[in-house]
Amino acid sequence: MRYWLFKTEPEECSIDDFAKAPDKAIVWEGVRNYQARNFLRDQVKTGDLVFIYHSSCKDIGIAGIAEVVRSSYPDPSQFNSLSPYFDAKSSGTKAPWVSVDLQFVEKFTALLPLDKLKQSTKLEQLPLVKKGNRLSVMPVSSAEWQHIIRMSQGKGNIDEAGKTA
Repeated sequence: MRYWLFKTEPEECSIDDFAKAPDKAIVWEGVRNYQARNFLRDQVKTGDLVFIYHSSCKDIGIAGIAEVVRSSYPDPSQFNSLSPYFDAKSSGTKAPWVSVDLQFVEKFTALLPLDKLKQSTKLEQLPLVKKGNRLSVMPVSSAEWQHIIRMSQGKGNIDEAGKTA
């Protein structure tokens, strides 16, 4: 099993959307970045766990957890001319974009904000906290995953430099 962080705009798809239908899979569609697509296509697998990260909104941060319940398949939105993710170059034989299906696992009692994540010395290698990272799908190491879970439960320690350890 691997761990991931998927960014989403909450007005499009939020942790609350997952929580409303906990037994229903949600199609994670519309990824149009090749590196993120490659992660979805080649590495994200059924059973992997995903942090749902709310971005481009007032309250930015990790909101909860979902599980991958179906690994990559052609993103149906690329074929739908009414979809904002429509790709006129896509066809049945050339379908470059992929989706995965996610299902609700847990909503955090409080959003874990980006500024708090950036304060943690144990998350310095997490792509999310590095300058210039705009990737919507990114890997999370097992150690980072466990640390973020502890932080979401209010169990982060402060190191001697005043950063969360």
